[in-house]
Amino acid sequence: MIEPHAPAPPGAPPSWAGPARLPVHPGTGRFLVLACVFVCAACGLVYELELVALASYLIGDSVTQASVVLSVMVFAMGIGSLLAKRLRWHAAAAFGALEALLALVGGCSAMALYAVFAWTGDWGGLWASGPRWLLVAFSLAIGVLIGAEVPLLMELIQRIRRQDAGGAVADLFAADYVGALVGGLAFPFLLLPLLGQLTGAMLTGGVNAVAGGALVLGLFRRDLTRRARWLLLAANLAVLGVLATAAVLVDDFERAAREAVYGTDVRVALQTGIQEVVLTGGTDGRPLGLYLDGRLRVSGRDERRYHEALVTPAMGGLHARVLVLGGGDGLAAREVLRYPDVRRVDIVEIDPAVVDLARRDPALSRLNGHVYGDARVRVTTADAFRRLRTAAPVPSYDVVIADLPDPGITASTKLYSEEFYGLVRRVLAPEGRLVVHAGPVFSRPRVFWTVESTMRAAGLHTTPYRVGGRDSGFAAGPDRTAGASRAPRDWGFVLASPGARPGLSPGARGPRPVTLTRESLRAAQSAAEATRIAGLPASTLVHPRY
Repeated sequence: MIEPHAPAPPGAPPSWAGPARLPVHPGTGRFLVLACVFVCAACGLVYELELVALASYLIGDSVTQASVVLSVMVFAMGIGSLLAKRLRWHAAAAFGALEALLALVGGCSAMALYAVFAWTGDWGGLWASGPRWLLVAFSLAIGVLIGAEVPLLMELIQRIRRQDAGGAVADLFAADYVGALVGGLAFPFLLLPLLGQLTGAMLTGGVNAVAGGALVLGLFRRDLTRRARWLLLAANLAVLGVLATAAVLVDDFERAAREAVYGTDVRVALQTGIQEVVLTGGTDGRPLGLYLDGRLRVSGRDERRYHEALVTPAMGGLHARVLVLGGGDGLAAREVLRYPDVRRVDIVEIDPAVVDLARRDPALSRLNGHVYGDARVRVTTADAFRRLRTAAPVPSYDVVIADLPDPGITASTKLYSEEFYGLVRRVLAPEGRLVVHAGPVFSRPRVFWTVESTMRAAGLHTTPYRVGGRDSGFAAGPDRTAGASRAPRDWGFVLASPGARPGLSPGARGPRPVTLTRESLRAAQSAAEATRIAGLPASTLVHPRY
């Protein structure tokens, strides 16, 4: 991927490539250079992972964001390696300046990306794509700077003690790869959980600046003029000052950015081990909003319409035992418990913090009817796929309700796969019913009909339907950069059964729905069928199609 500069063949080296005048023994100097390679490689990989993680969180579709960041960065590293060939005769000064600039760009990249998303994401037009363009720009800039490191470090290590090209490359890349391993493990297990993305990136930039500055000013200071040494010292101190100031202000910045995204009515904001959970409104007549990883999951303005449309058709048959996959907010269970002949409701929710919030928050627990105080409700904290896979294959549920995140979100694609619906079918009674929220129909019909095709591939007979009236003030799908003008205006659902094709009906024995009628459900089915895309292949674990 990177073509490092190889030293000249045996002969008289150029004047600028003479032996370095070191303050330490050459063996110690060589070790210090390799130690710097180790640190710089670790920092470089942290920058890379931080861009991938933040872009996946802000923009969505982690596969796409990882592909963009990695491919652009590797390409840019090649460009940086070529550009560094012109700097070999000032290798020490160039490396010191490069590391200071890399520390500044990499350390501030997360904050800049989040700022553009928070304050310009709802401007519309070209600004709606601002985070994407900034992501590419940072990937290019960081990649060029990282790529330039290797040729300059090769030059410096050869000036300490010249050796064959193969040996020098082996030493350099061994330190580089081990450093990348440490950085790759430190990001998810240390920096992200303890410091968060913004502070973690700033700390990494600080370490990067200190390592590069210490190597050049300590080991190769005699290669620099007095003026160059002072300039490099001032540059590094300025970078460290900027990063330290940003780290001190990061809490205020996050608070202001959160208000720019969610409004000033944020009541709860917490980062769980799985996702960010934000709760807004719900007091003084303001509608409640529940956001998971920045995507609107519950809106007090329209949640009744959504949950009635999700639950009511599925309860048209037998419904003594009900399984809710997702739905930790308790709102789907609230609709289920309106039916007096329900004997048991099992909820499988991956994030215990969501369940705890639904139990304890006064506004959310009031909205869900305090379902977690009902003895018929039992909660299992687990991934829905893993829970179904380990469950006994006994057809014990009359109704399964999949109230899961949007299928376009990468982490959710397995929950809309043929294998997943096969697992659901194992626990569904022969005449039981499964209902799935399959994303919006109008704005993403191909995704919706892929879900329906996948369910049919798993041996289920399907009845799709579409319900309008959705609050369009916030993006709920995989792309958080979509403003209100591009937010979905409807919900798409698929009702299915392993037996005959289920009919859409509010049910004669159940409670009367507030927002649905028999006629509106027939219209909802016709509206969905009018958008049908035939011949779509099923989505599987090894070939996701969302």
